Amino acid sequence: MRLLIIEDDKALALVMREGLEKRGFSIDISNTALDGGEKAVVNSYDAILLDLNLPDRDGLELLTFLREEKLEIPIVIITARDEISERAYGLNSGADDYVTKPFDFVELEARIRAVIRRSYGRTKNEIIIGRIKINPHTRKTCVDGLEITLSAKEFDILEYIASRHPDVVSGEDIVEHVYDEFFDPLSSVLRVHIANLRKKLTAVSGDGLLITIKGKGYQLCGNDSED
Repeated sequence: MRLLIIEDDKALALVMREGLEKRGFSIDISNTALDGGEKAVVNSYDAILLDLNLPDRDGLELLTFLREEKLEIPIVIITARDEISERAYGLNSGADDYVTKPFDFVELEARIRAVIRRSYGRTKNEIIIGRIKINPHTRKTCVDGLEITLSAKEFDILEYIASRHPDVVSGEDIVEHVYDEFFDPLSSVLRVHIANLRKKLTAVSGDGLLITIKGKGYQLCGNDSED
């Protein structure tokens, strides 16, 4: 899943990037409200982490702007402002959650995954599609109860396609949500990961659980997903 961090403290932003990348997220960073607002509108993110003390504009103003632009991406405020009135105002202005600094990465990850989960219409952490069970927190994948060893990016791709089930997911959409802003869209890396992922699923299942819909994209096959 791809996140945008809007944080003026460059050192903290890099620490956040490192900590969240270790937990399986792809990260873009903005250090100003102007740049963050542009990236939020142009790119497809699964969540935005928004600081309130930005150098060029108050974060609450940016939050209001993004909601007025009909942006439905989950937004988590991350700030040193811990007054109850600030929390209430942020949540009432359209934030999905409010985390105060300093924060613990275990809690932050849980809160991020919760808002993303809700945005995809799920209530449980695990994603179950027929014979496939995916746990985004532990980053484990099982088919018929047997665990499959996936690379980090193979898991990211599978998780995103599973989150969109039963939709057919285009390659462009996967790139938008699985890779950061520095990914070369002309690269063949995605096709290689998809091919390896399909082989691993087939080796365990004995048949194709990940199929290609010509001209449209990729889809997981199985019974209806369980929430």
